[in-house]
Amino acid sequence: MRLLIQTSIGALLIDQISKYLVVFWMGLDRVRSIDVLPPLLNFRYGENRGINFGLLDGDGDWTRWMLIGFSLLVVGAVVYWVRRWHPMAWRMQLCAGLLIGGALGNVTDRLLYGYVLDFLNMSCCGINNPFVFNVADVFIFAGAIGLAIFDGRQNREKAT
Repeated sequence: MRLLIQTSIGALLIDQISKYLVVFWMGLDRVRSIDVLPPLLNFRYGENRGINFGLLDGDGDWTRWMLIGFSLLVVGAVVYWVRRWHPMAWRMQLCAGLLIGGALGNVTDRLLYGYVLDFLNMSCCGINNPFVFNVADVFIFAGAIGLAIFDGRQNREKAT
């Protein structure tokens, strides 16, 4: 469990520090757009009040608290699942820590600002991606994919 806790705290800190540096220290909240390595990497200011791709993007305060509650429920479920079924698997602990730290990073934003701060925008090959995301979203995605991959691998190893 120590690896899960350390990874969660690390992911949360990296997310919050990256948001502070890019949005406030670099002034993205004022200039709204910074081209870093166009078109591959750009900083674009975004306030996400919903979930991915603008879903549930209501201004209602109930949406904010519902999403905070849902995120905390997911965090609790992941901790329970990993502790119960994979207490010694370091890969599962690491991936769960990434997912939990990312989720808590976005919960922190919702508590502090009322929305999630997004700033990463990536495009390639003539495709102009209009969406923005943040480091917490990367951790959540990587953690979820890792949990699916490594859980399946462990189940196959147990069966043989």
